[in-house]
Amino acid sequence: MIIEYKRGSSYSVIDQGYSYLSTMLNNKAEFILEYNENMRSTLKKSDIDWGASRVLFVSTSFNSYQKNSVNFQDVPFELWEIQKFGGELVSLERYRSSSKESIKKFAKSNQVIKSVSTEVTVSKEEDVLAKSSNAIQHLWSQLRERLENLSDVDFVPNANSGYIKFTKNGKGVCYFNFKKQFIKGEIIRGNIYPDGKKSKKFFVIDDPKNICKEYNFTYKSGIEGHRYLFEIKGTVSLDYLEMLIKQKYAQI
Repeated sequence: MIIEYKRGSSYSVIDQGYSYLSTMLNNKAEFILEYNENMRSTLKKSDIDWGASRVLFVSTSFNSYQKNSVNFQDVPFELWEIQKFGGELVSLERYRSSSKESIKKFAKSNQVIKSVSTEVTVSKEEDVLAKSSNAIQHLWSQLRERLENLSDVDFVPNANSGYIKFTKNGKGVCYFNFKKQFIKGEIIRGNIYPDGKKSKKFFVIDDPKNICKEYNFTYKSGIEGHRYLFEIKGTVSLDYLEMLIKQKYAQI
């Protein structure tokens, strides 16, 4: 994620955004080295999902030209307007495109856009749902309708991995991985460190029907990642699923 705080609204964001991404993609080794030196980690280039790279522009305001320039369904940029009020209160509001047009139609005439677009992808929800049955797609639309009524939520699709991430204020609440005949849900519990300490707000779910199965794995660092897994089928109550997911939502 590349973040730029803009002081004025007279500069193009489309040119800047693709320039930043192009520079990063052409200098992956340098980015990894910088990361490893600062984070004391040992990541390799292959450990990074470069296709999910994004640019965030933050400003007190964006003019109509800047907003129109990113009015495509698949540009890897986000525009966030920020305002500061008294009492240290800050508001952030994301500008969302309503267009169904693709930026790729302009790639033929712009080598930078063409180069970046071959590696950086912006998934659409229908791409993730494509391999699921009609019954599962209908089930998802019902569950999604319930969840989107909650405050400060978003649905982030990732077609490469076949999941949609349900977030609150940008933080993951639940991952939905789509199969042909069911949806695999995954709620993050937290981490347990080698010394036995748990991460802040380590999540414990109230699941009277015991449909959630505990799952954990170990990172290279020795930290254990813990998850709750469950399957969503036509036989599962949407009321019950909503109750489970809302528990994690309320904790964030």
